[in-house]
Amino acid sequence: MLACAIGTGGMLTLSSAPVHAEVFTPPAAECAALQARYPQFKGKTLVNAINPHTPGYETIDPKDPSRYIGFDIDLGETLGACLGFKVTYKPVTFAALLTTLQAGQADFVISDIYATEERAKAADFITYSKVFDGVLVAKGNPKKITGINASLCGTVAAENTGYVEVPLIQALAAQCKAQGKPEPQVQLYDNNQSCIQAILAGRADTYINDVNTVDGAVKAYPDKLEKAIAVTIPYSVGIAVPKNKTDFREAMMAALVVLQKSGVQTAMLKKNNLPEENLEAPRLVLANSAANSAAK
Repeated sequence: MLACAIGTGGMLTLSSAPVHAEVFTPPAAECAALQARYPQFKGKTLVNAINPHTPGYETIDPKDPSRYIGFDIDLGETLGACLGFKVTYKPVTFAALLTTLQAGQADFVISDIYATEERAKAADFITYSKVFDGVLVAKGNPKKITGINASLCGTVAAENTGYVEVPLIQALAAQCKAQGKPEPQVQLYDNNQSCIQAILAGRADTYINDVNTVDGAVKAYPDKLEKAIAVTIPYSVGIAVPKNKTDFREAMMAALVVLQKSGVQTAMLKKNNLPEENLEAPRLVLANSAANSAAK
C-alpha cells in the first residue's frame, strides 16, 4: 500500500503520497510558536504505525479504501498540522506496533495502545485517554460472565496478541483451581474483528477490550452480541514514540496539550462518537520511572 521509507534527518519519510484524514484546525498562534521551537519537524512526512481494525479509533474508510478514519487518525493528523508535518501510515498487526517503531520503520504509534510500564521498555508514551473496558459476550450471556473475575473460569476468551487483558485473564488460573474449576482459555488473534468473529462463530465465549470497540460490535450485531458489563483497568491510552527521540516526544506532548486546552481533542471525540470523559491530561509513561510526569 505504501512505498518504501527513506531516512531524512533522523525521521522517516515515504516516497508515496500520504493518506489524509480530516484535519481539525489547531490554534494558529500556539502552533506557530511550537513550530518555531521545534523547526526540525516542519515540512516532513512522518509514519504512524497502526493496526487499522478498531472502529471509532482507526479503520479503513468503507467509502474509500485508500483512506483511514477514526479518532486516532484525526489526532495524529492534527498533531502533525500543529507541528508542521504530514502523516502517512504503516498498517501492521497489533503485536507488531512497537517492534515496527523500534525497527525504525515508523516514527510514532497512535493506535489505541495502552501505555503500560512493560510496553514503556520499548517506547516512551504520552497518554491522552482513559481506559474503560467492555466485556463482549453472545446474546443472553449464556456463560454468565460478569467481568475479569472467577466468572471466566472454564470459558474461552478471544483476545488480540499483545493485549494487556491477556495476562489479566491468565492470572485467574490459580483462583479457578482453588475453586475446583477449569482455568480460562485464551485464543489469540491479530485484530479486533477476528476476536468478534470468534464469538459469532461459537469458538469463544467473550472478548474483553476497549468499551467503545465492544459497543461498536453490539451495534453491528445487536441480535447476536451484547455487553455483559463495563470494567475499569488501571491504564491509559498513549502515543508511543522512540526512546531516543526526546525532542520529538517533547514536541508531541506540547502539541497535545495545545489541542486539549483549545477543545480540539474534545471535538474529535464528539465527531467519532466517543465519550468526552475519555479525555485525560497528558503525562509521560517511561520505563523505570518512579514519577511519571503530568503536563501542566
